[in-house]
Amino acid sequence: MANEGLSEFNTYARAALKAGVKAEEIKEILYQATPYVGFARSASFIKQSARLFKELNIKLEDNRGTTDEKNRFEKGLQAQVDIFGEGMRQIPKGMPEDTQFIRAFLSANCFGDYYTRKVLDLKFRELLTFVILAALGGVEPQLKGHIQGNLNMGNDRSVLISAIAVIIPFIGYPKTLNAFSAINEIAKA
Repeated sequence: MANEGLSEFNTYARAALKAGVKAEEIKEILYQATPYVGFARSASFIKQSARLFKELNIKLEDNRGTTDEKNRFEKGLQAQVDIFGEGMRQIPKGMPEDTQFIRAFLSANCFGDYYTRKVLDLKFRELLTFVILAALGGVEPQLKGHIQGNLNMGNDRSVLISAIAVIIPFIGYPKTLNAFSAINEIAKA
């Protein structure tokens, strides 16, 4: 999704299913990418997955969300705290007043609506986020933050390096080298 590879989606989704990845997991991976790549990119992949699963007679439960309007901020903030630590509760205090809205929206939407969903655990979602950001490129501050988040969740340096090594053919060498540089800075050998 980060590199707009819709033409290859069916091939890789079919291979994943054959290898034992569940359709629900594929769908959740697509949903997890949405706040990072944007809905404009993710929508076509989500629609394509629905067509593929229909073709393969795979029926999915679509109600994997765990939040509602009343609790999405608190659940999202708790996910951020679980990943990044208690300091996440203090972030609005250091932000300019006119940009504090993004903090609430980030907690409620990105972390509340997506990270708290069923099927994928928090540790895997954080690893997936790291891979998505590396594939996007040009987002090194966020990439570094999520490297630290991965370390906090137990995904060590070797896991991060292995994840990038697997996606080299999909993201190219410049983004790979940038990801390795960020890993080297945050998760020193």
